[in-house]
Amino acid sequence: MAQQEPGDRPVDDAQAGDTVSSDHSADLEHRRRALAEALARKPGPKGADDDPEKHDQAGSGFGAALKLSSEFIGGVLVGAGLGYLADEFAGTRPWGMIVFLLLGFAAGVLNVLRATGRVAEPRANGLRDPGRSTRERSDKSD
Repeated sequence: MAQQEPGDRPVDDAQAGDTVSSDHSADLEHRRRALAEALARKPGPKGADDDPEKHDQAGSGFGAALKLSSEFIGGVLVGAGLGYLADEFAGTRPWGMIVFLLLGFAAGVLNVLRATGRVAEPRANGLRDPGRSTRERSDKSD
């Protein structure tokens, strides 16, 4: 049998698989690096910034939406519960539920408007604003 030179084909199948495998790995590594470079040059999708301030704004918007929806749903559920109790104790079924459900709906809407700043919070004493003088109040009424 003749000896094979180092540049000849491998002697057995195991050596042949190693050669193909290493060529395949080198090709994959080259393609992976090319893809990584291409992705690094390409700008990201619109709106996908790494600015943490924008991420905080998105989170606070979601939190505000949850707060507003819970304010509204809470008002409606409290109204429905009070209406059910009124119907049970007074025997006025379904009128207590209807009236208090509508009142709960109105309270929920008012809570949402207060939370968004569209309606002012009620004053503590309910009579007058201590920051304004009597003359300022009389000027407003004219």
